[in-house]
Amino acid sequence: MATSFQAKQAMVAEVGDVAKRALSAVLVEYRGLDAGQMDELRRNARNDGAYLKVVKNSVAKRAVAGTDYACLDAALVGPVMMGFSLDDPGAAARVITKFRDNHGVMQVTAVSLGGELLPAEQVERLAKLPTYDEAIAQLMRAMRGPVEALARTTREPAAKLSRSVAAVRDQKQAA
Repeated sequence: MATSFQAKQAMVAEVGDVAKRALSAVLVEYRGLDAGQMDELRRNARNDGAYLKVVKNSVAKRAVAGTDYACLDAALVGPVMMGFSLDDPGAAARVITKFRDNHGVMQVTAVSLGGELLPAEQVERLAKLPTYDEAIAQLMRAMRGPVEALARTTREPAAKLSRSVAAVRDQKQAA
């Protein structure tokens, strides 16, 4: 079934808008997935802040032209699905690697982060990036250590004086 020119224009506009807002992109060869698996993958992507879309390569090339993901142009060969991370840079990579590990069907063909084309093997590193909440928690843990050390250091002289006075008092009471 052929897609009308207006439908293609709308798809280019939609994917282009998402590409402008995205933090990273992943191209995946989806050959071998059945409809149920595609639905599961899309549902996982929606829940995890990623955008997945299967589009013709010519439509995808027009959509990413003028964005940071124009570097994916050469990788748009064969049946590929585009995944964009909207909430955090590793969202699409996490969804795809988790699904690939569970089902073993898909193959990553390209990864782009910050306008730079990365080898497909880098999808694992991108997937291991912390989410926003995890990054904030790590930062807070790192900041908490010196503050606690300062509090212990400033509290220790008073505690030492208190222990010394208590020891002198106990000594006088014993005598």
